[in-house]
Amino acid sequence: MTEASVRARQSLLSESSAEVVRATADVVAAHAEEITARFYPRMFAARPDLLRVFNQGNQATGEQSRALAGSVVAYAVQLVNPDAPPFDHILRRIAYKHVSLGIRPEQYTIVGHHLLAAVAEVLGEAVTPEVAAAWDEVYWLFATQLVAEEARLYQQAEVDPACPARPYRVVRRIDETQDVISLVLEPADGGPLPRITPGQYVSVFVDLPDGARQPRQYTVSSTRQDTRLQITVRRVRGAGGAPDGQVSSFLHDSVTVGDLLDVSAPAGDFVLQDATGPVLLASAGAGITTVLPIVEHLARTQPQRPVIVAHADRTPRDHALRETVLTVARELDHFTAYTWYEQPDVGDDQARIGYMDLSDVPLPDDVQVFTCGPLPFMRHVRTTLLARGVPAARIRYEVFGPDLWSARLTEPESGGR
Repeated sequence: MTEASVRARQSLLSESSAEVVRATADVVAAHAEEITARFYPRMFAARPDLLRVFNQGNQATGEQSRALAGSVVAYAVQLVNPDAPPFDHILRRIAYKHVSLGIRPEQYTIVGHHLLAAVAEVLGEAVTPEVAAAWDEVYWLFATQLVAEEARLYQQAEVDPACPARPYRVVRRIDETQDVISLVLEPADGGPLPRITPGQYVSVFVDLPDGARQPRQYTVSSTRQDTRLQITVRRVRGAGGAPDGQVSSFLHDSVTVGDLLDVSAPAGDFVLQDATGPVLLASAGAGITTVLPIVEHLARTQPQRPVIVAHADRTPRDHALRETVLTVARELDHFTAYTWYEQPDVGDDQARIGYMDLSDVPLPDDVQVFTCGPLPFMRHVRTTLLARGVPAARIRYEVFGPDLWSARLTEPESGGR
């Protein structure tokens, strides 16, 4: 980051507020999760209609609270600390997520009111008028930048935020594995598909049997057809006493061919850049859904470009889309696949045993890396590749869920969903 850009981001906050934020950032950070844990119940009690916008599964696990807490604190710190990592790539990805959900400017007023009230509740007398004013300024700087970026993205996608989704009909259902299905969808209004860049995702809004309406984001897992899109859904199994995922279970158990689903325009910037060099696609589990559309795109547009696919899964039976990826890859001139299974089939001499280990996989010097999977997996991939001399700027990653704020492990060119 240039000195000029550092000065620009620090000049956003007034000097008096900057002094307060420097003095209180550590205290707010220490109580951030408690603050956001108070904030959400306050807001939903006052505005139950917003329950339809927020992922209630992430609310139940506390992931959404941690995500909001981490994002606001990280944004504040980069305003006052010249050595803090830049926030632009995270802000952009939050904006994409909001656009896929139809977040509108007036909703920031609601969030701000209840968030700052939660700060006062948790910190009590420590929240002087000066402290309240400083963090109010931080929040509104954050909100204003998001509103501006979201307005640009709405305009670019030709989407009305009041109607972020359109109806799609399920025209095919594919059982990929015991816990993974693919749904092939086409616009029910007869209109054309929106432009989809491989690696982007859509929000799917479902009306559950209990009357609740819930959104979830799924990668567009195939872009081979001009009139249809495909999403691939892994059933979320509850662990440690947690319930199974409501939306994934509904899509698995209740959605059939002919049903309608409300689907947003494609969003996200985890996409290939214009280049001709070799590509490494490293994924684990459901991360395979980002691999297939990229392989399809390269087979269609740059079949001469070298592609390496590395995937890790529990067993061969859990490895969704494997045969589809290999079939499409036959159209590439230079393709190599590596697979790791924790429990491989007896006699399988092609797959490697255990977790992904890229330390001895041959890599071209100018390889571009795209990795998608659980955070520990992506950290492991990145650490291994950095040790091998791959520049951090050439390692991009995608995060499923609200863990973006905790995945600040890469250079500004990277990010997550």
